[in-house]
Amino acid sequence: MYNATSLPGGGNVSAVLKDSCEVDDDFKYTLYSTVFSLVFIFGLLFNLVAIYIFACTLKLRNETTTYMINLAMSDLMFVLSLPFRIYYFIKRQWLFSDVLCKLSIALFYTNMYGSILFLTCISVDRFLAIVYPLRSRTLRTKRNARIACCCIWVAVLSGSLPTGFMLETTSVKNQKDNTSQYCFENYSSKQWKKDLSKVVVFIETVGFFIPFLINLTCSIKVLRTLQDPKTLARGGQLNKKKILRMIVVHLLTFCFCFIPYNFNLVFYTLVRSQVFTSCTAKTVAKTINPITLCIAVTNCCFDPIVYYFTSETIQNSIKRNTQSRIDNLRDTLQNSPKIKSIRNFANKFSTDESTI
Repeated sequence: MYNATSLPGGGNVSAVLKDSCEVDDDFKYTLYSTVFSLVFIFGLLFNLVAIYIFACTLKLRNETTTYMINLAMSDLMFVLSLPFRIYYFIKRQWLFSDVLCKLSIALFYTNMYGSILFLTCISVDRFLAIVYPLRSRTLRTKRNARIACCCIWVAVLSGSLPTGFMLETTSVKNQKDNTSQYCFENYSSKQWKKDLSKVVVFIETVGFFIPFLINLTCSIKVLRTLQDPKTLARGGQLNKKKILRMIVVHLLTFCFCFIPYNFNLVFYTLVRSQVFTSCTAKTVAKTINPITLCIAVTNCCFDPIVYYFTSETIQNSIKRNTQSRIDNLRDTLQNSPKIKSIRNFANKFSTDESTI
């Protein structure tokens, strides 16, 4: 909803704009509730499995797995807040407390920009390990990884909590004279101009554009290093394929989940701040924003894929546990009384046949 601004003749700009440029974006409610429900189911399952592996089955932990554990915790926190969003987009009004609305908003930004920064740390760690394997030994330690994770949590929470609590929930009376409380949407143009536009500039610069450039630079440096004959002699062709697979999965996840939303967020902010006032711009912004937001939240489901392809330690742990379960199942079946009786019967039957 846009704020009403008075015209010299006694009318208002918002009324004119509403009549001349009515954008129907009701499709977003069905889209949000459907996508968020799927993300909740798969994100909860994948991240619980990831945390179980990290906590219970992973014997060797290094700096990369430290970043992954924190990334999984960030994803899980956001996934657990999704039922409130799903309920809101089905009912189309916020029935919970104002504080819970603000916390849900804060968790979204915590997850998105926390994920970006943790993925960036994984990329930098890989860059140091491949490009500067000897010089980076003292830097690439679990202690330094924990310090980096603590700094990320402090930075992200320092930005997301004030942002979430800065936003004011709005309410509108419907045709039955009942008040509908909104959350996650319908912020006024005044709020966008005064507060939100400044917040967007900050989080886009620190939380997206700088990390994106770091990820891209690290990946290019690693690819150039892999083309060096000395590197191939040191690591072998198999290692090169593994590293290339890591980079491809990492960049695809980063680009697919975060680039569409963050680029559109800049455009959407310009529209809501009334820098762009054309009807076409408003239509495009209000149509694309729900789609890019849904793509962004799927990072909770794709991050566990990054864990698997990025860490050989996790791959080996999963293979060991899978093989161990198969061996245990085989032993259980072999020692089962029913299986033994069937085997004895089969042996006896074959003996009787041979005597005949």
